[in-house]
Amino acid sequence: MATWKIDALHSEIEFKVRHLMITNVTGYFAEYDATLTSDKDDFTDAKISFEANVNSVSTKNTQRDEHLKGEDFFDAANHPKITFTSTEVKKKDAETFTLKGDLTIRGNSRPVELNVEYTGITVDPYGQTKAGFELTGKINRKDFGLTWTATTEAGGLVVSDEVRLIMAVQMIKQA
Repeated sequence: MATWKIDALHSEIEFKVRHLMITNVTGYFAEYDATLTSDKDDFTDAKISFEANVNSVSTKNTQRDEHLKGEDFFDAANHPKITFTSTEVKKKDAETFTLKGDLTIRGNSRPVELNVEYTGITVDPYGQTKAGFELTGKINRKDFGLTWTATTEAGGLVVSDEVRLIMAVQMIKQA
């Protein structure tokens, strides 16, 4: 059984939400952890667990970040972690997979499906074996209890319900 841990220095966990329905606002999590275990070299039997520290969310705007951490959105005081636990990995071809699992945000767990692109495996200059993955998916924030909304004077939404997930991940094989 091989165990892999996320390399947080060389990974990015982000989300994008439409603002005023005309542009995207990008948010990042700065503190997170992930573990992948697999017996097979092609990762088809992988078990993945992930968690992000809600208080590490950043949209490069302090006022907006505080709003996201508050009761209107993530409610970090009562729900400090976002978690994901895989339930199935389906190989489409040599480089693409579908990853299914349970995502928990604000105490609400829902099944999600992510598209995974396997970007390769290499040994870094320090002798560590690393595997790269790019993951994408979409969720509806309201499914997870993030129901805050506001409308513009013209009746348009301030924040879309759809949230796009984008992750670029390096995993380090553990000795």
